[in-house]
Amino acid sequence: MPKGVFGMTFSAQLRRPLAWLALGLIGIALAGCGYNNVPTLEEKAKAAWSEVQNQYQRRADLIPNLVETVKGYAAQEKDVLTAVIEARAKATQVKVDASTISDPAKFKEYQDAQNQLTGALGRLLVTVERYPDLKSNQNFLALQSQLEGTENRVAVARRDYIQAVQAYNTEIRTFPGVIWAKLFWGAKPMETFTATAGADKAPSVKF
Repeated sequence: MPKGVFGMTFSAQLRRPLAWLALGLIGIALAGCGYNNVPTLEEKAKAAWSEVQNQYQRRADLIPNLVETVKGYAAQEKDVLTAVIEARAKATQVKVDASTISDPAKFKEYQDAQNQLTGALGRLLVTVERYPDLKSNQNFLALQSQLEGTENRVAVARRDYIQAVQAYNTEIRTFPGVIWAKLFWGAKPMETFTATAGADKAPSVKF
């Protein structure tokens, strides 16, 4: 049989580029069938989850100064102030990471803690209505503005996360994504925030 360069037969020389071509075509076919959709959507959901955590932490960081400012004018509102302090402590003690969004129990614990803090903050801000001097305090006004901005960012982060998780969960449950999810990626459904009254809107902190 005729031999080409380096003693290889022409058929062997032909098989090698054909093998690479076949691999290339398989790669293109997999990409065209959505093979990479699962990890891509997973990373987007994880990034959105990270932003949710960041914004909730930003809110938690504002609360100590807010409580101290209110206490200076309304120390007698001990129950309301204590409720906020305790809710903040509980919310910040819940340990979360990227795996939390695939853990129903842990995710619910986090959501419940944040909802409790939201409720406690709402009651505190309603109480402030009874103290005109506090409402005109410059430090309080600055904190109010920061809290308002943070609540808006929380609402946006939650919305973006919900949308990202919906896209991911749909991909791993429908064809052909379900095939890649099970055979190659070991993908698990992600948790999302349950619907609550006003959950899609930031709480009002204006007076």
